[in-house]
Parts: sequence; structure tokens; C-alpha cells
Amino acid sequence: MRARAFALALLLAAPAWAGAQKEEALSVSVQTAMQRSINDQIEPRLVFRNPAEAQAWLDAMSGRIAKRVPDEFMRRKLLTAIHYEATRAGLDPQLVLGLIHVESGFNRYAISSVGARGLMQVMPFWVRQIGNNQQNLLDLNTNLRYGCTILRHYLDIENGDLFRALGRYNGSLGRAEYPDMVYGAWKAHFSWNPSGQFAQNGPR
Repeated sequence: MRARAFALALLLAAPAWAGAQKEEALSVSVQTAMQRSINDQIEPRLVFRNPAEAQAWLDAMSGRIAKRVPDEFMRRKLLTAIHYEATRAGLDPQLVLGLIHVESGFNRYAISSVGARGLMQVMPFWVRQIGNNQQNLLDLNTNLRYGCTILRHYLDIENGDLFRALGRYNGSLGRAEYPDMVYGAWKAHFSWNPSGQFAQNGPR
């Protein structure tokens, strides 16, 4: 029991690359839209044109993160949630995989030096702004839903400029290091053959 407790403590204290998303005032309409997105509790599922594409994507991505997420059940559950939340937010799931690779190395318990939490390194102030105190940012599905909603928000602010949106996400707007790292991880580790690309229509 002590060994397990010690291992968990190490996971909770694990450093992450994340900077610090900046807390900014949200308009009522933006806050309402983000709250609606966060509170929609539909069960994650793969969103593809057909089951064969879904299985091919899942098999390919599972192999690419196997060293970081050894348990196959958890790996496939994680990938399903990433694909669903990314597609739902209008994001490329491959981009989100690259971001998670950089932010937390797929450690769902990661906490950065500035308090960003979980897979997508979400700052706790977002719970106050668009969520509620019952939501745990170390929960896999909750973290992904917040992270994808926040990145979508930053993309909207920046009129689709991914470089600037990623800078906002990391709290390093205007500097190239973080966007370059995410883009590099996306292309080096998570490229996906167009013949198996995710469906363009998001979840309904």
C-alpha cells in the first residue's frame, strides 16, 4: 500500500511542460457557449465514416502511445475520448494528440509548476469560469472536454491562427517554441494517412 501511495504521489507531482493559460474576462455569450460544451455529458465515441476506418485509426494510434499508456483498455478508452472531444470541438484529433504529447506526455495525473492539470494541462481557474466545483480536472474525460473547448475558444479568438491559438493555450503568445513543439509532435508522431482520416462531420 505504501508503494502504491508513493507512486501515486509521484504521478500527481510530475512536472509538465505547460506554461500558464491567462485568465481573461469572457463575454456572456462566450461563457454560456463554453459552459454548454463542458456540461454536455454524452458518452465519447469514435466519429468516422465507417467502423473499418475507426478501427484502423484506433489500432494505429494505440501502437504510437503504447509505451506511455501501457494498459490497452485505458489506451483505447483514452484515444476514443480524444477523438470524440477533438472532433466535437472542430479540432484535428492528431493535433490534440500532439498537444497532449508535449503538455503531459499522456500522464493524466500531471501537474505543472503553475498548477495546470491533467492530460491537456488545464488551469484550475477555468472550472470557476465555465464549470463547477464537482468537476475534477484530473478526470480523463473532464480534462479532455475542457482542453478541447479552451483550444477551440482560442482558435476562435485568433480567427483560426493555430500558431497564436497554441501560444495562448500555453501562456506563451508570440513565442515560437511551444507552437513549434506541438506541431512537430503532431507531424512526427501522429500523422494519419488521408485514406483513414476522421470524418469531417462532428458528433451530434
